[in-house]
Amino acid sequence: MSKEIVVVGGGLAGLIAAIRLQKAGFTCTLFEKKTYPFHRVCGEYISNEVFPFLKKEHLLPTNLNLPNINVLRLSSVSGKTTELSLDLGGFGISRYTFDHFLAQQARNYGVEIIHAEVDKIIFNEEKKNFSVRVGGAFHQADQVIGSFGKRSKLDADLQRGFMNKRSPYVGVKYHIRTQHPDNTIALHNFNGGYCGISNIEEGKSTLCYLVHRDLLKKHKSIHELEKAVLFENLHLQNIFSSAEFLFEKPETINEISFETKEPVCNHMLMAGDAAGMIAPLCGNGMAMAIHSGKLVSDLIIEATKNQHSNSWLKEMYTKQWENLFAGRLRTGRLIQHYLFGSEWSSRLAVSLAVNSKFIANFIVRRTHGEVIQ
Repeated sequence: MSKEIVVVGGGLAGLIAAIRLQKAGFTCTLFEKKTYPFHRVCGEYISNEVFPFLKKEHLLPTNLNLPNINVLRLSSVSGKTTELSLDLGGFGISRYTFDHFLAQQARNYGVEIIHAEVDKIIFNEEKKNFSVRVGGAFHQADQVIGSFGKRSKLDADLQRGFMNKRSPYVGVKYHIRTQHPDNTIALHNFNGGYCGISNIEEGKSTLCYLVHRDLLKKHKSIHELEKAVLFENLHLQNIFSSAEFLFEKPETINEISFETKEPVCNHMLMAGDAAGMIAPLCGNGMAMAIHSGKLVSDLIIEATKNQHSNSWLKEMYTKQWENLFAGRLRTGRLIQHYLFGSEWSSRLAVSLAVNSKFIANFIVRRTHGEVIQ
């Protein structure tokens, strides 16, 4: 195996993988259609399961006072609340800041970052390599890592199964300034969705919610939706009424899919949300993306060092990815189903969690992983 790697998508998984592979002696080219820094719809909470790894690899900014989060507050639609301790905990940092930092680190290590959208990825069966088409030009690679996010034109071109199932979920994100405790991540439920709030760098908070698109259609605009639906939860009404909103308009994303995806597609190794997305209410998507970036780079390095075949690499990646993440994704989908299945099931699910710390703690344990170094 030679050492030409193309990474398609410059989110956490793609950037982590590119940095580690470039440091290991590979030649990495990363394609990202947007120019850093930019905002993404994301809860912006990272479980401490990846903190030792990030610190050891110098992949975390040291000049920021990042909030240490160790309490989860959960509220039902009626406003009833409970709190529980997050044994492992986590920290908050915006994707605007974190992705930009990682992109700078990638360039420092020699990764070529090209801001362009990939049109097509072709695997050559005879040569066992890839052609990556970008604006009419082709880039050759021995290995491609697909880290192009939740839902992409490339997913449609690759005819991935989950693209045939329309998703009804819309994500909305703001940065705000409000009186929210640094150590707490709150999850406030409303009819048809839920909203998370936690603090990030520079005294700001991330407010991010997921809602069924039918509610947005019914109320015509995001602003009217918030007043009519989110404000039924008094905690959300208080936040929206008193906070300083820092965006001119919210960041949004449509058709967020939690369907099963495959970790290897068209001989590519998929990472981050491109391989599988955990329900946002589980608060662990960023940590899983970081971990998958580590996993894919570890295995490419091992395969090259020991001269393993591409078949070995794909088989091992699939096996290890499923061992690490498949169970957590199943739990997330199950929780998602009950919260969005119907108004009755949503109220019941939240009521159980609010009234039973055992159930709430079980959910936290089932959606978080082991600490990685």
